Amino acid sequence: MGRPGADSPDCAVHTLADVERVAAAVLPPGVRDFVAGGSGAETTLAANRAALDRVCVVPRALRDVSGCTTESTLLGRPVAMPVAVAPVAYHRLVCAEGETAAARAAKAAGVPFTAGTLSSVPIEEITGVGGPVWFQLYWLRDTARTLDLVRRAEDAGCTAVMLTVDVPWMGRRLRDVRNGFALPRGVRAVHLAAADSTAHRRRGGASAVAAHTAEAFSPAVTWESVAALRAHTRLPLILKGVLDARDARRAADSGADAIVVSNHGGRQLDGAVPSIDALPEVAAAVGSGCEVLMDSGVRGGTDVLRALALGASAVLVGRPVIWGLAATGEAGARRVLELLGDELRDALGLSGCADVADARELRTVSGAMSERCGVAP
Repeated sequence: MGRPGADSPDCAVHTLADVERVAAAVLPPGVRDFVAGGSGAETTLAANRAALDRVCVVPRALRDVSGCTTESTLLGRPVAMPVAVAPVAYHRLVCAEGETAAARAAKAAGVPFTAGTLSSVPIEEITGVGGPVWFQLYWLRDTARTLDLVRRAEDAGCTAVMLTVDVPWMGRRLRDVRNGFALPRGVRAVHLAAADSTAHRRRGGASAVAAHTAEAFSPAVTWESVAALRAHTRLPLILKGVLDARDARRAADSGADAIVVSNHGGRQLDGAVPSIDALPEVAAAVGSGCEVLMDSGVRGGTDVLRALALGASAVLVGRPVIWGLAATGEAGARRVLELLGDELRDALGLSGCADVADARELRTVSGAMSERCGVAP
């Protein structure tokens, strides 16, 4: 894959949108669509961004922010900022080193990296980087194999398990369907052994990746599955894909240490509520029962501030890290996380917050009121 040279003006990026622009210029169209696309008419994909833009923060004045810091904790461990890298499948689609490069970038940034069931690099190589690694789990049709993956992640040194709960099967992602998207031969889900051959069989008018996940994933994952997982692992348990406060309360009662308010980046149910809109009710429902994270649409430090003000402990960031890898490999992923940290510190200080705890005390206005902030309806 061609990449801009170190002296290219495209390497002088100042926002995550700049990184995406560079990545879009070098990625094959089918891969670009696989990463960028959503399900259905992509209404939720667009709504995630629009909903974040409608949230206006009410800054505090005359606060000493001379020592402003982004440092925080996640699952009891210190982090450089309240951010973790979200699980994204098949990093080697965009970078030869794949998840290993992204994990090194996360380590350098002082944040956790989430390795996925559909990782294109073995979990042992990812944890070998030395930074904190969470393991994202899809519940497979073979329960024994599912729990074996969890044990493998534990043995490799992962520090948490994240069960994705919003994918009984993959949402209908029309860009992939129209492209007849299939994985190239050099990219595969290494944790699923040879069973992922379906993902490489190109068929017109169908997504080979969707066909593969339909074979592999169980549509019968339930609260009983959560109980089995909780009993099976000693690691902190995160449930990703919670949008309803009733589910959030049950997650806390079931022993989850954290939940991720997420609509899968607009890639599952098209028409699902934007994550930032669901966040306040979910956070109120669980109280101190477990930590609440959020993803879907986060594209800058101000978005992190918005999420903190609305009740989140932290956010997950997915696509921007992939854009960084596609643009300039590990250096690009590092640049994404560096920008995010710089922007968050700027947002904290300018809103009168000396630290992350202060941000959770901020007021926000939204909806029609946000038009006063210059945000289009």
